[in-house]
Amino acid sequence: MENSLKSKIAGFLQWYQDLYGGEWYIETPNPAAAEKRPGQTAALGNSTLQQFHRAIENCQNCPLGRTRTKFVFGTGHENAGIMFIGEAPGQDEDLQGIPFVGRAGQLLNKLLANVQLKREEVYIANILKCRPPNNRDPQPEEVEQCIPYLQRQIEMIQPKLLVALGRVAAQNLLNTTESLTNMRKRVWSYREIPLIVTYHPAFVLRYNDKFDSAMEDMRFILEHYQKLPEKEKPGR
Repeated sequence: MENSLKSKIAGFLQWYQDLYGGEWYIETPNPAAAEKRPGQTAALGNSTLQQFHRAIENCQNCPLGRTRTKFVFGTGHENAGIMFIGEAPGQDEDLQGIPFVGRAGQLLNKLLANVQLKREEVYIANILKCRPPNNRDPQPEEVEQCIPYLQRQIEMIQPKLLVALGRVAAQNLLNTTESLTNMRKRVWSYREIPLIVTYHPAFVLRYNDKFDSAMEDMRFILEHYQKLPEKEKPGR
């Protein structure tokens, strides 16, 4: 039993080093972020997307507006060629107001880097802008209220490719009950934009044997994206 435990620990440490290198990522609460008063707005520019952010950040269309710490709009390049979409903010995102900033976000950054993409070149958002209690799945009425915001973001950013991160995001975007296994490695369409489905980074963290499959998905995403006109690539 002792040798088995040591083997599991050694395997985890090797996986973590392969993933993050020599740095250890430790999640710590951000008290300053949690102290933000309702309605307080971070400094934003005056682009159309930023104006939209200001217009909706105090949304109270569903009960999540009363329980959130921060409204999590989205982050990244406003003219990105690729837009990644998750299901909803988690605890770290709720505290900081930025999507994918916890361990799952660090893994997403790593996956992007492995295919020579930078986080600042793409755009990252969620279907829901507020954290569901205890990180539960979004409820249909919450998605119904919030997804028009995401659709408007897509219209403004005009990405050439969408990537759904995880089963829940994909099922809501595609209005399907298909399994994640059946949705991966295919090109779908959302509002006439190509969409590819991959694992949510949090799932890969829980099941680290899926890392190689997640990397295969990233390569598939990049290969499909590279077929698009050069002028539409992120950062251009």
